[in-house]
Amino acid sequence: MEKIWLEHYDPSVSADIDPDRYASIVDIFEQSVTTYGDQVAYMNMGHSITFRELDELSAQFAAYLQHSGLKRGAAVAIMMPNVLQYPVAMFGVLRAGLTVINVNPLYTARELEHQLNDANAQAIVIVDNFAATLQQVVGKTNLKHIYRTALGDMLPAPKRWVVNLGVKYIKKLVPDFSLPTAESFMSAVKAGEKLSYQRPDINGDDLAFLQYTGGTTGVSKGAMLTHRNMIANLEQVSGILEIVIEPGKDLVVTALPLYHIFALLANCLLFLKFGCPNLLITNPRDMPGFVKELSKHQFAILPGVNTLFNGLLNTPGFKELDFSHFKFGLGGGMAVQRPVAERWQAVTGTVLLEGYGLTECSPVVAVNSPKIKAYKGAIGMPIPSTDIRLVDDEGNDVAPGEAGEMLVKGPQVMKGYLNRPEDTAEILKDGWLSTGDIAKSDDEGYFYIVDRKKDMILVSGFNVFPNEIEEVAAMHEGVVEAAAVGMPHDVSGEVVKLFVVAKDKSLTAEQVIAHCRTHLTGYKVPKKVVFKDDLPKTNVGKILRRELRD
Repeated sequence: MEKIWLEHYDPSVSADIDPDRYASIVDIFEQSVTTYGDQVAYMNMGHSITFRELDELSAQFAAYLQHSGLKRGAAVAIMMPNVLQYPVAMFGVLRAGLTVINVNPLYTARELEHQLNDANAQAIVIVDNFAATLQQVVGKTNLKHIYRTALGDMLPAPKRWVVNLGVKYIKKLVPDFSLPTAESFMSAVKAGEKLSYQRPDINGDDLAFLQYTGGTTGVSKGAMLTHRNMIANLEQVSGILEIVIEPGKDLVVTALPLYHIFALLANCLLFLKFGCPNLLITNPRDMPGFVKELSKHQFAILPGVNTLFNGLLNTPGFKELDFSHFKFGLGGGMAVQRPVAERWQAVTGTVLLEGYGLTECSPVVAVNSPKIKAYKGAIGMPIPSTDIRLVDDEGNDVAPGEAGEMLVKGPQVMKGYLNRPEDTAEILKDGWLSTGDIAKSDDEGYFYIVDRKKDMILVSGFNVFPNEIEEVAAMHEGVVEAAAVGMPHDVSGEVVKLFVVAKDKSLTAEQVIAHCRTHLTGYKVPKKVVFKDDLPKTNVGKILRRELRD
């Protein structure tokens, strides 16, 4: 597949990468802060920090962590949305020779307890908004250090006071909590200024991240991602996108949360490597506020998920933004729908690139070239040094053009699941990772995701893939978004049930079914349509079909 990349895209793109080019992520960090020192690294809420400031602040936090008694490799959780404290904390943890556990701030107490204990977390950096959740479980964990911070703590005064007081007392987004042993994160960073930072000897086999799977297909498990895994994926993606990225200049918009593996790699680490400024969006669900923030910047790149792009397209003011500097949107995390991609290109004048990845692959496996002229429904081709096989239920390679489960091999594939040898052995065999996704390929070498294996609907022996139903439903002008699941049926085993968010309350189930009947074979047509105000999603916008089935 690497040869096809060369033939179809750019002769400068190497067929293979060197995953050992850097010893650790810290090496890449040090290279960037040296090269781009006085340029802006991160922006949030109207304030920015340079690469030099990021270097100094993260080194101070790293020094404080080293003097706190944490042993090399200890797990440190980070539980916060996209704010300036995030990169300071994350790079501080990595530079101290410790392991980062990214935690979803919207976790319930039960979910948080599971993750902290599963990872044996020794410390946590947490935003006050979610401290009440930690309070409920802290006594059941092995946490030795708690560093708490308010959302606006890295903003200059008086804006810092305005944001923090507004969040707590006006918006009432900080429930009362009591964590008597907690220290101030900003005080810890300040105290580190007087301590000596000792750069540890970190190698590629050391764990960089314990990245927990979303849990949408079962219990949340900790994927062990080494420095080598992450560096490999950075090199793989860099080799494809560097033909259009202007180092030190292109502004990347980070609306996806940094705790998610997609944003972690495709926003935080990739554009740190390129020395590009990173605009952190703290609350992308506030679409009008998001569009207003975009209007202030000459943005170039926007990674996101289908629901984010769809939301922007339906937000007043988005179409009027200045797209003269915009290069591409990068879709991942869930399938990009053709109606959304086509509207995106019509509005922005750029192609919505689709890629594919998963937590266990650090995460990118395949992506379209930024040189493609139009959306084609493919996830692209395997990135350099990556092999893909499509197999049937018996593990045999399927015939060309046939659908099969995707298996992946490459240097970005995780070390395994933490303390779960059986789960690791089930998904990882002879270096091949079973993705659980059904895909097919064409004669040119493009891959197409058909659907999640576990989401497949079986109607009278015929496989029905929810993505296809949802994409057809989304073509109806009265449909905002849709999700398809299987519904038990006495005769056919299952039939399709469709959940729809409508633009207009006058839309009827009969109209939706008639529309689907025009574009789908009979057995794929939904037998029941349920209207909802919204669909359950993960915090990054992936629709939770399991909740709808339940």
